[in-house]
Amino acid sequence: MPHDWSMQYAQEILTNAEMAESDRFTIARGTPGIPLMERAGAAVADAARQAMPSGGKTIVILCGPGNNGGDGFVAARLLRDMGFSVTAGLLGQREKLAGDAALAAQAWTGRTASAALVDLDSADLVIDALFGAGLSRDIDGRARAIIERLNFWRNLTRKPVLAVDVPSGLDGDTGQARGIAVEADVTITFFRLKPGHLLLPGRKLCGRTLLEPIGTHPQALEYIAPKTVLNAPPVWRAWLQQTDASSHKYVRGHALVISGPMHQTGGARLSAMGALRAGAGLVTLSSPREALGVNAAHLTAIMLTPCDDAQELATILYDARKNALVIGPGAGVGENTFALAEAALSAATAPSIVLDADALTSFAGKTEALAHLIATRKRPVVLTPHEGEFARLFGPQDVTRGKLARAREAAAQTGAIMVLKGADTVVAEPQGRAAIACNAPPWLATAGSGDVLAGMIAGLLAQGMPGFEAACAAVWLHGEAAIKFGPGLIAEDLPAMLPQIWGKILAQA
Repeated sequence: MPHDWSMQYAQEILTNAEMAESDRFTIARGTPGIPLMERAGAAVADAARQAMPSGGKTIVILCGPGNNGGDGFVAARLLRDMGFSVTAGLLGQREKLAGDAALAAQAWTGRTASAALVDLDSADLVIDALFGAGLSRDIDGRARAIIERLNFWRNLTRKPVLAVDVPSGLDGDTGQARGIAVEADVTITFFRLKPGHLLLPGRKLCGRTLLEPIGTHPQALEYIAPKTVLNAPPVWRAWLQQTDASSHKYVRGHALVISGPMHQTGGARLSAMGALRAGAGLVTLSSPREALGVNAAHLTAIMLTPCDDAQELATILYDARKNALVIGPGAGVGENTFALAEAALSAATAPSIVLDADALTSFAGKTEALAHLIATRKRPVVLTPHEGEFARLFGPQDVTRGKLARAREAAAQTGAIMVLKGADTVVAEPQGRAAIACNAPPWLATAGSGDVLAGMIAGLLAQGMPGFEAACAAVWLHGEAAIKFGPGLIAEDLPAMLPQIWGKILAQA
């Protein structure tokens, strides 16, 4: 199951550099580093106590040469005072420790061994305090051997590993392993989450993530002004349209969805239903004439209009009330879909547009043309690729750079809101704001679910939500609908679950 952070924690996500800056800011305003380390170590000790298997007494703490190791030494002292049998395994030489880590190590008078040789076999729990989130290079040599040994121990014994800050070897900015990473059962971090706690594979390597305050200065966030957030209702709830007795369907916008040919109409209908359940006042399916009968047999609340080519679409879009548009689901890849998208992007009425699926692939090799079309527009354009479509649009991807960076760069390059989909969907806007989702259950990976999402985004855009907030809201609602339904979900189930999710959100407004 996904983590339920959305209602519990503050929304800001800090990069490694921003987290380090928050510490410097706090220290510069009168809080010495050692009290911060003491509080972090106390949080680690409390988490270890709770994670300890029933009847367990023996703890090994692997301490690195930096401040992460310092947190480990503080936890060692406190856990020994609680009555646990504790051994610290140090990577490196004690006399080479510096700063607050050296002070924490001096206060530890218990058993210390080499991290490479410490006895894991008798441990009931191991605390990984080797390296924090800001690794500058891949793990190799002795450190790699220690992590390999720890992972082998965990998988063999099924006993828990608690990681401090991030599992050692995990890049806090990208969620990628730097050569190798510890496989943790629980991770405890401080002040704010980092991207690596949410992005895959980092989220999986962290296990269950705990977030604890340690006394960071209250003005640190204002000083840092982070641009990344956890995708949850506080990010976009204020933009939801509030209906009252004077509202009517035209106030809530009119979404238009382009259907594919007769043999592939289902995706567009899924999008249309997603738009309607997301709150659009009216939804019309624009269908090739050959497919009118097929679509008419399935539609009731959704209207239907014929459209065979880009010229007819341009005529339909003369009606400025049709203010949001989806092109792509089941549309077919090729020149016709490209021409339809081009006509929509060039329309004088400038509806908000969601390009999904086949529309994205129809622009493969034509990214500059897409960016040029988007540059002429005032209303938002949202692109919703999965990783395969993203690679077709932007070329082969170096995934070690991280999903967040790639989504931001693509948004800046095209001028569009980018929704880079997956279990860790990233929404990014050209100006740099980004949101990471963490509420997509595994059973959401089913045919047609992305078509529903595209429609939901359009439905929110039709109601006047800004592009970034509409995309974020749709991604979150999409995940919550899947969680509410549970395993066995198919795409048709998603729109029907939305009223229950809307009730939950509006009750909290």
